[in-house]
Amino acid sequence: MADACCGPDPSAQDATEVHESEQRLWHVRDLQIAAAAALLLAISWLIGRTAAGTAVALVAAIIAASTFVPNTAVNLRHGRIGVGTLMTIAAIGAIALGQINEAAMLGILFSVAEGLEHYAVTKTRRGLRALLALVPPTVSVLRGGREVTIEPDELTVGDRMLVPPGERAATDGTIAAGTTSLDLSAITGESVPVEAGPGDQLHAGAINGGGAIEVDVTARASDSSLARIVHIVEEAQDRKGSGQRLADRIARPLVPAIMVLAALVAGMGTLLGDPMLWIERALVVLVAASPCALAISVPLSVVAAIGAASRNGALVKGGAALEELGRITVVALDKTGTLTAGAPEVIDVVTTPGTTREQALSAAAALESRSEHPLARAILDAAETVDPADDVTAVAGHGLHGTHRGVVLRLGKPGWVEPGALAADVDRLQREGATVVLIERGGVVVAAIAVRDQLRPEAPEAIRQLTALGIETAMLTGDNHRTAQALAGQVGIGIVHAELLPEDKARLLPDIARGRHIAMVGDGVNDAPALATANIGIAMGAMGTDVAIETADIALMGEDLRHLPQVLTHARHARAVMLQNIGLSLAIIGVLIPLAATGVLGLATVVFVHEFAEVLVIANAIRAARTTPLPGQPEIPRTTGQLNVSIAPPRHDLGDACCTPAPAPLTLNKREGTPPTMLTLTTPHPTKADGESDGGCSCCETADPEPIETHQRGT
Repeated sequence: MADACCGPDPSAQDATEVHESEQRLWHVRDLQIAAAAALLLAISWLIGRTAAGTAVALVAAIIAASTFVPNTAVNLRHGRIGVGTLMTIAAIGAIALGQINEAAMLGILFSVAEGLEHYAVTKTRRGLRALLALVPPTVSVLRGGREVTIEPDELTVGDRMLVPPGERAATDGTIAAGTTSLDLSAITGESVPVEAGPGDQLHAGAINGGGAIEVDVTARASDSSLARIVHIVEEAQDRKGSGQRLADRIARPLVPAIMVLAALVAGMGTLLGDPMLWIERALVVLVAASPCALAISVPLSVVAAIGAASRNGALVKGGAALEELGRITVVALDKTGTLTAGAPEVIDVVTTPGTTREQALSAAAALESRSEHPLARAILDAAETVDPADDVTAVAGHGLHGTHRGVVLRLGKPGWVEPGALAADVDRLQREGATVVLIERGGVVVAAIAVRDQLRPEAPEAIRQLTALGIETAMLTGDNHRTAQALAGQVGIGIVHAELLPEDKARLLPDIARGRHIAMVGDGVNDAPALATANIGIAMGAMGTDVAIETADIALMGEDLRHLPQVLTHARHARAVMLQNIGLSLAIIGVLIPLAATGVLGLATVVFVHEFAEVLVIANAIRAARTTPLPGQPEIPRTTGQLNVSIAPPRHDLGDACCTPAPAPLTLNKREGTPPTMLTLTTPHPTKADGESDGGCSCCETADPEPIETHQRGT
């Protein structure tokens, strides 16, 4: 069990074995030891209170204590005391007082709780391991004019990778030849295949659902989007939230305080009566007040919740983000690319007599041919022919003007170009939520082109789900008021702020929140100021977008807006589990201490109640992994046997109230005879403003253990 200070350091190899190989409950080493000790204790009871029975019980106590006494000795050598210290003192004291059976029971139940914690951590990390299994064991590439099969680690940028139908991509790349449909459900959490062809991006782990394709590799396997996801999730699982910091603040001074309390019980009791009786009660107080459950209550919940979120396409960056997300009552959403698809289309062209639709689009395309504006792309896609105009000049905030075949053209928004006879049509199109630009040829308006970024089909449902959660929604957009109001009406949002610059969005957030916790949902690039200002920044469609993943607290990998209420519901559930665990842990301590100090409960009863409470906390923490996938979302492949990807576990146990987990090396696609590709997780130790370690300890400063190199093959 994680001490309230430093977790065991010398058992890194054991921890690795737990993390890597324990797939069944009976494989857990601590549970095996506890079972062996329990068998010996049962034999001692059958033998009875004889010398042989006592000797067998003593052996059982020693075997059970082997799971925590060595780690306690290491921590004491570094000048640190923790939960293991309390249990060790209690066990030794019980043996000295002749309560050998009770000492054995203490060790057995403590080992059971410790083993269940390790098993729970292993189980909750399997969502991440499922992601790692998406990397195939081999990949085909074209080299020297022929097809060869290599391992993913051997891929280099610029290689031509061949992905046959039904196979997964080993790394990121750009499709060079062939068309197909890509299944990204295991990464983004969305079941709808994406059509892709030459020039489109391919991400590691994507399934080629169509024809064979050739892909130009743009990233090594260790630097792929899938590796970044693993990197972020692994870091996030070890990052502490405010609830864990609260548990830390309670647990850290609690251990020495318990030792002082036990000493006072023994000392004061000795003055009042039988010294042996009060020493025994002091040992019972040590066990009753040890904060084992408190130390693991939040971190295990965080690991479970973040792992579950990653299986549904949401990257949650740590316990702090998870807890804050659970408090959100207001959500502000960007319009373009969030509520809409982010791909404007020409939905209507209204012309004056004598001008055809094709002529109007050709004239507009002549001016827009050099522009990178989204509206320009929509017009160019709609035009049949593009003949660039001459002397094109952009008038900021208004439009473009130039000459085409000797005729002066202007294209711009109503007001800069007067609509004239098309005024009624312009008004109608704007009420329908379209952005309208007017075409003027030779000083005469000839057409109005309506462009609209289509609403995501699932957006109204997502907003209804947010409203059902009691969350108020607001839209923030740089588009005009009329278009924004029309779209907000379709989706069901009542608060609309339009014609905003990026800095305006950030400035408005406190006014919208009115003291409540607010989340901002955007694309992570244009909305960066608002994402940073909000209590929680959420990036939509972040798959493959470095800036979105790095700037946001939460990154939703897919484009389906229903992931938003899904992750908010999940965070609320996880936060409730954390608070339940903290409350239960403190309540158990508060009830057991006076009962132990007054002799109402003996050592055996306190040990049983205390360890049973730990089991309850562990079981409740695992509930944080419960999440409901989107309708139609397939289950992420479950892995059996060995993986192509291995991750060295954190050096310190979860729940460490003193030391932040040291950077853990991540190893991708390791096989015999090949050097490992390492991606180091850079979780720093917490530091104070002056640069000194915040509560750091000498065991945190020991040299990092050698990376664990497990040569594995895929299944």
